[in-house]
Amino acid sequence: MTAQTISEPLVDYVPTVFDFSPLRLSDEQFESLCRNHPDLNLEMSAEGELIIVAPTLPYTGAQNANLTFEVELWARKHKTGIVFGSSTLFTFPNGAKRSPDVSWVLREKWDNLSDAERKRFSRLVPDFVIELRSSSDLLKGLKKKMFWNILKTASGLPG
Repeated sequence: MTAQTISEPLVDYVPTVFDFSPLRLSDEQFESLCRNHPDLNLEMSAEGELIIVAPTLPYTGAQNANLTFEVELWARKHKTGIVFGSSTLFTFPNGAKRSPDVSWVLREKWDNLSDAERKRFSRLVPDFVIELRSSSDLLKGLKKKMFWNILKTASGLPG
C-alpha cells in the first residue's frame, strides 16, 4: 500500500458485501451479529446480502456532521420529529436494514414506541432520509439503495 499524496483524489472505501441470501439471516440473528461485533458497521440489503460499511474519510465525515446539524436545528425549531445519525439502523418494509446518513422520524411515531422498542434495532421507517454521496458511491448503487429500497417499498409500490 502506498501513501496517498495530497494531490491525489480522495476516495472513500468501498463496502464489502457477502451474499447470505441463501441462508437468510433472521432479524434476531442479524441483531445478534451486530451486537457481537460492535466495531463493524453492518447493513443488510433486501436480498439478504450482508454489507460491511467502512468508516468514512474525514472530509465525508465533516459533511455528514454538517448535514446532521442542519437537520437537527430544523427539527428543534419545528418540534415535529426526531433526528438520527448515520449509525442508526432502520429496517425497511422490504427487509433491508440500512443506516442512512441522516434520518428524521415524526415525533408521534417515536413517542408511540415502548422503551424496549427504542432500545432494539428499529422496525420504524424514517419519514425523511439523506444519503451523502461519497466519492466511491456509484450513482446506480446509490439510487438502488435510496429509491428502490426505501421510497418504493415505503409507498407500497412494487420493487
